[in-house]
Amino acid sequence: MSAIEKPTSKYVLRPDDMESYSPANHTGTKNTRLVSAAINGAQYMEVVLGEVEKGAGVSTHAHPGMEQAQYFIEGEAEVIIDGVAHQARAGDLCFFPPDVFHSVRVTSERMKVLIIYSPPYAENPDKVVRK
Repeated sequence: MSAIEKPTSKYVLRPDDMESYSPANHTGTKNTRLVSAAINGAQYMEVVLGEVEKGAGVSTHAHPGMEQAQYFIEGEAEVIIDGVAHQARAGDLCFFPPDVFHSVRVTSERMKVLIIYSPPYAENPDKVVRK
């Protein structure tokens, strides 16, 4: 494949070629789903690339029966997990166990993060609990 060709496989994707969306209950956030049942047949996980503006993020919530990890690609954020505040930055990984309340607020100019859910979240409101 040459440098100018786009991937044609559901297994090799470029985020810039994918459709993005603003997730519910988030502010200043643009997400791009990269791995899911609909995109490439994934059954046990979902992977999302998130880009979030300064001061934006998501309020306190938990995912019943679902694990979530966020790998910080760029930027910094205040992350509160189970009531404890942490400063996360590029190169850090945050793990949110099932049923544990957490929130994220970007403190740098922007944040870019890779988000992994297992089992898949698929923006299902039944898979989130607000505090």
